[in-house]
Amino acid sequence: MADRVNVFARFASAVSEWSGRPAIFFAALGALILWGLTGPYFGYSSTWQTLASTGATLITFLMVFILQNAQMRDTRAIQTKLDELILTSQGAENHFIGIESLDENELKKLNRLLAKAAAADGEARGERLEEVERHVEEAMEQEGGEAKREKAAESAEA
Repeated sequence: MADRVNVFARFASAVSEWSGRPAIFFAALGALILWGLTGPYFGYSSTWQTLASTGATLITFLMVFILQNAQMRDTRAIQTKLDELILTSQGAENHFIGIESLDENELKKLNRLLAKAAAADGEARGERLEEVERHVEEAMEQEGGEAKREKAAESAEA
């Protein structure tokens, strides 16, 4: 099963890379223009219209899953790299590891707290950073984030 997943991951990466090239865009544009120009020849028949509609629908449907797979793997890799940087950087706060599991509202609140801490000076900044740390700890406890942190720490040690 792992081999199948790996084959699909490689396939999804290749298709994602291939479909993002300018030449592919212009080839698709050319096909669309060619389809439009052949309309009068086929009398704008329902078969002529269905050909483009069905082809575009099928390609779009498949590309959603292929691109989502590639995006998901890229995001996971970036998060893992960021977690590793946090773990190995002096001065970085380890409690930020795994915050990607928080819901959107928690992330927005955390962003606001960090902005306030960045704008503060001296003691106020320290107090704001403590508030951020408390918020992260509470939010992560609700999300089961402690297990994620431990897992990240283990993978960084390996």
